[in-house]
Amino acid sequence: MFMIAWSKRKLGEIYTERNERGDGSLPILSVSIHTGVSNGELDSGSLGKEVRRSEDKSLYKRVQPGDLIFNMMRAWQGAIGCTEIMGMVSPAYITAEPNGDVHPCFMDYAVRRTQTVAQIDSQSYGVTDFRKRLYWDSFIGITCELPSVPEQEKIADLLSRLDALIAANQRKADLLKQLKRAYLQRLFPAPGETVPRLRFLGFDDEWTKRTLGEVTVRVQGNDGRMDLATLTISAAGGWLDQRDRFSGNIAGNEQWNYTLLRRGQLSYNHGNSKLAKYGTVFELRDYDEALVPRVYHSFACSEAATPAFIETLFASGIPDAELAKLVSSGARMDGLLNINFNDFMGIEITLPRFGEQIRIGGFFRALDALITTQIGRVAGLERVKHAYLRQMFV
Repeated sequence: MFMIAWSKRKLGEIYTERNERGDGSLPILSVSIHTGVSNGELDSGSLGKEVRRSEDKSLYKRVQPGDLIFNMMRAWQGAIGCTEIMGMVSPAYITAEPNGDVHPCFMDYAVRRTQTVAQIDSQSYGVTDFRKRLYWDSFIGITCELPSVPEQEKIADLLSRLDALIAANQRKADLLKQLKRAYLQRLFPAPGETVPRLRFLGFDDEWTKRTLGEVTVRVQGNDGRMDLATLTISAAGGWLDQRDRFSGNIAGNEQWNYTLLRRGQLSYNHGNSKLAKYGTVFELRDYDEALVPRVYHSFACSEAATPAFIETLFASGIPDAELAKLVSSGARMDGLLNINFNDFMGIEITLPRFGEQIRIGGFFRALDALITTQIGRVAGLERVKHAYLRQMFV
């Protein structure tokens, strides 16, 4: 149990500026606004561009393990942290060598706390945010509350173990996403083919080509009930309640024109985004009934197709080539692609027998559930970390 009171210290009391030249044999380091230290190295890319290996590095600075480095131009956004390896950094960085009163790993957490970043922001100056700089004379006046070095070590050890656990679970989530992408490529036929490279046992016949309109029917209109959940589609998250996505219902008077969608029916959000250049299709699974924007192309499957398969087919990206043919003039001002319902229903898709559709759809449902669970674990651990950061620091 540690009973010694924490003391307020200026960074200038515990750090001295390091100005040593680097050399070409050292790795180039930079600090990320979002992640700071990652796997013992400082992450690249905080300057908004990749460091070119051919550029002149004669003015680059050497850093030693335990040094605090910060990007003068981005420190006010949190681009500051400690390094655990020797390397060199751009002249746009300031490097600081610690004295024996601090534990470097503890300081990495301390300087990236919201309270410290707020001080950094207030001490950075420039005409605009894009021209703001944190200079050494301001850096040395920023304060931190510090416990004894042994307590710093204990806190740093706990938080670093938690970070390692978060990283391990994030890697699992990333691997599951990679696995899904691999299966999407192998469980569907390649363009121009009618047989996938990987099949479930018991299925060996060719897939057949149909138009989407041959295996689905349009869903439109509503029955006047306006008290149903009002949803929107996110390319990353699927169906979301508008209150969760936008902190409120944004439908307004247009809600009277929304489409009544029932469980098992689907909608195509033909909005252009970074994650889905040609829009996304999602089945309604978590609600018995809901209201969805009229601008979505909503539809239900006939007996020849299953909703889970159709959703997975669009997730594979295979229909993108067909959708691309329909885009005559890119996205509109509201972000929607110029794809009308009839043209959307006319795109050609390739389908297996009903039983194989069920197997494929069920397989990806189970895989999506694993991914969702793993992402939830990461989010839960992040919440635990933030709680510790609030409660273990003065």
